[in-house]
Amino acid sequence: MKIKLFTKENNFKKKDFALNSGFYWKLVVGIAFTIIIISAVFSYHFFVEINREHVLTDAGEGGEVPSINMERFKKVLNYFSEKEQQSIKILNSPVPVVDPSR
Repeated sequence: MKIKLFTKENNFKKKDFALNSGFYWKLVVGIAFTIIIISAVFSYHFFVEINREHVLTDAGEGGEVPSINMERFKKVLNYFSEKEQQSIKILNSPVPVVDPSR
C-alpha cells in the first residue's frame, strides 16, 4: 500500500474551453463595415463642403481671372534654374579627396 502525502496535480487546463472563432470574425467584419460606412459619409460631407465654395467669377477687362503673379513666377523659375546650374557644376567638378580604396 502506497501513502500519497504530497500529490501534485499537473492539469491546469480549463474544462470545456473552446475559442469561438465565428464570433470574432463577425466582430471584425462588423467593425470593418462600420469604418467603411463612416468613411463614405465623411467623404460625401467633405465633397459637399468643397463643392459649396464660391468660384471667382469677376473676370475684369481681359475676361480672365489673374491667378498667377508673373513676377513671383519668374523668381521661382530663376531660383530653380540656379539650383540646377549649381548641381550640374557640383556633379562635373573633380573630387577634392582621393579615394583610398583605389
